[in-house]
Amino acid sequence: MALIPSFFDPFSSVDVWDPFNDIFTPRTNWAVSAPTARETAAFANARIDWKETPEAHVFKADVPGLKKEEVKVEVEEGRILQISGERSKEQEEKNDTWHRVERSSGRFLRRFRLPENAKMDQVKASMENGVLTVTIPKVAEEKKQEVKAIDISG
Repeated sequence: MALIPSFFDPFSSVDVWDPFNDIFTPRTNWAVSAPTARETAAFANARIDWKETPEAHVFKADVPGLKKEEVKVEVEEGRILQISGERSKEQEEKNDTWHRVERSSGRFLRRFRLPENAKMDQVKASMENGVLTVTIPKVAEEKKQEVKAIDISG
């Protein structure tokens, strides 16, 4: 996994979403299925906060309008938390006249490398009022043994 740095940096996230990934892929019905760059970019950068408390790492993601079935929370090998989802574009009817389109649609995928103190086997996720909350408990810190200098006689 070359994109993920081998050191821990809590302020970096590896965004693997690529807005140009599907542009050159041939499609059978391009006009209907391809999102515009603007609508893809608007939704692709899902806003996610990450805070660390004494007990846990807590992620909060704004995913308005999505159902919990449309969002995925996964844990990968190497302490990677992955949050992804997709909002479908509203079906257009032949008789509809659109005056303005501001609500975004498309896919998002965000990945975060977690530090060693995260209990990856105890990840919990919940969703309420368009906010996804992912909580990862922390390993209780062991008290570090004090180092005592010993005088050498002789």
